[in-house]
Amino acid sequence: MKTTSHMVEKEIDDRAVLVSLITQKQKKNELLAEYSLQELVKLAETAGVQVLDTMTQNKEAKDTKWFIGKGKVEELKLMLEELGGNTAIFDQELSGAQVRNLEAALDVKIIDRTQLILDIFAQRAKTREGIIQVELAQLSYLLPRLSGQGKNLSRLGGGIGTRGPGESKLETDRRHIRGRIDELKAQLEEVVRHRTLHRERRKKSGVFQVALVGYTNAGKSTLLKQLTQADVYIENQLFATLDPTSRTMILPSGKEIVLTDTVGFIQNLPHDLVASFRATLEEANEADLILHVVDSSTDMRGEQMRVVGEVLEQLGAHQKEQITVFNKIDLISKEERELLSDQGEFMKVSAYTPEDLERLRITIEDKLMGDSKEFRIPANKGDVIALMYRIGEVLETDVDGEDMIFKVRVNKEDYVKQAYLLVDYDQSSAKPEQDENEGESN
Repeated sequence: MKTTSHMVEKEIDDRAVLVSLITQKQKKNELLAEYSLQELVKLAETAGVQVLDTMTQNKEAKDTKWFIGKGKVEELKLMLEELGGNTAIFDQELSGAQVRNLEAALDVKIIDRTQLILDIFAQRAKTREGIIQVELAQLSYLLPRLSGQGKNLSRLGGGIGTRGPGESKLETDRRHIRGRIDELKAQLEEVVRHRTLHRERRKKSGVFQVALVGYTNAGKSTLLKQLTQADVYIENQLFATLDPTSRTMILPSGKEIVLTDTVGFIQNLPHDLVASFRATLEEANEADLILHVVDSSTDMRGEQMRVVGEVLEQLGAHQKEQITVFNKIDLISKEERELLSDQGEFMKVSAYTPEDLERLRITIEDKLMGDSKEFRIPANKGDVIALMYRIGEVLETDVDGEDMIFKVRVNKEDYVKQAYLLVDYDQSSAKPEQDENEGESN
């Protein structure tokens, strides 16, 4: 079969050996270290890299010059030569000096886990906001490492580590890059301003906002599509969707809410990435309810839940109302389902089972709308009457003389914010007169 020059170039790009360092501290949890390396393989494949082999080094602590030690570097060089590799990808973050030393010794492209994740995000970014965020994260990561990027920047043919800002930007001096970072931050602030306006508009309209969060590939996009019947891109790969997607969802009562799919989390999510994508991740912070979607089919679900919890804590969203949704239960046995935790607010669902989706909709509604309360409001209090429709779902209305009676299923958070305006009208918390008399006689 005839092969085009483009295909030849693609074929020879990014043939990598993946390297993981297990220090004495990490050795206490070798299962986690093994899982991290397996995850690195998936990340590399997602980035379009041909994975040739993996290498693990057990060492008391990282080597400040060679990271994995001089002897292991020589072993890696032989492996790369034998397999025809042109890239070494490390599961941990490298310093600029380590990159420079490894490049000189191995004569191949050196990429670390952080740079690999940034590269995937560069491929996935489609909107103006996503592109700005990725470039900002890449430049923030590269700025302190410029001295170690010599050969990476001069290599031809592109591939991982060269996407995003582009070679011409990375070859400029630090002053120019700092200037570009300032430009990107200003652009991002403008995007954030627009996003905040949209968010405030939704809140003023009384529309509840629910955010889907979870480890990458937990099935968030599938749930979004199934719950909203929206046309959403779905792919069984890491970071299949990058930009947040919001769709309208109808609750069993007929009330509309906004359901937003946020970017997936991952172990050791780069700090620069979290900082740059803060505006996007704020969707979780501003939501009335968070659905923490967990892939129940993986043995590492406990670790993945811990990672998501840590990122939510960084964002200040960890104390938000949450429902843990154990997704993909159709992929595990009945015995495994029974082993899933029964603690806290949680559900076991398959995104492809209509009954499970309906249960989830009902649970979301119950969580958002809370308990019903009764309010007696003078008919001339138009502002307070309007508030009834903002704090929840009006179930019944009645007229009693010059007063209007409202039965409302209230949203807890919104009710707490407005409680001081409603205290004189809330009949639900008022005690019957006979109860007070009984209390006095006692």
